[in-house]
Amino acid sequence: MVITGYGDGPTVVGEALVGRAGFWGCHLLGLCEDGACDERAEPAWFGGDGADADALAEVLFDPERWPVFRVPVEGAAPGGGVAVVYRNLDGDGGVEYRRTGAVAGGATGAVTGGATGGGTGDVRLSWGELAAVADGPGGGGDGVSDRDERFLLLLPCLRGTWEEAVARERVVAALVAVGAPEDTVERAAGHLLGHLERRAVHEPGWKSPLSGR
Repeated sequence: MVITGYGDGPTVVGEALVGRAGFWGCHLLGLCEDGACDERAEPAWFGGDGADADALAEVLFDPERWPVFRVPVEGAAPGGGVAVVYRNLDGDGGVEYRRTGAVAGGATGAVTGGATGGGTGDVRLSWGELAAVADGPGGGGDGVSDRDERFLLLLPCLRGTWEEAVARERVVAALVAVGAPEDTVERAAGHLLGHLERRAVHEPGWKSPLSGR
């Protein structure tokens, strides 16, 4: 598939991988690897086990094929929304979140900019914007249609502040829906939100794209 800004990069449609055991361990563990927690997060907290995550990692991080997960956004033109791109360059890999297509109005105002090396890119969402994109009907085209999968795919873009109890309840429900074990899901949600909160604190100049500032 062709994603603007990636030239002849070997991008391929990746949505079929979302349902594979170990996917969420691969996708979400990156949020928990800054060494800031006393307890190390485990792939099994997010569904599957370490062997599942290792097997899927060989596919997700294949330098010859860069999986792309398309998240449609309500109000976008056909094909518009966010592309989650596994940019598997040797020595310069990263997961990038890139705006695709034309967007207008509503939650689409939060989908901004392109991508930066190794990070989450310039797509940053407040809590309300993340929920709106995840819960919206989408753009009517191809891509990830399940609301919990959309929510978790874009969770690394979360910035700003949020109500802890509301956020934890939503993250727990989404993780359970995609197969996370109930006996560790609270721990997993706590790790994810804790690391996201620390990331937000380190970006004091961040403003919502919908704030008008």
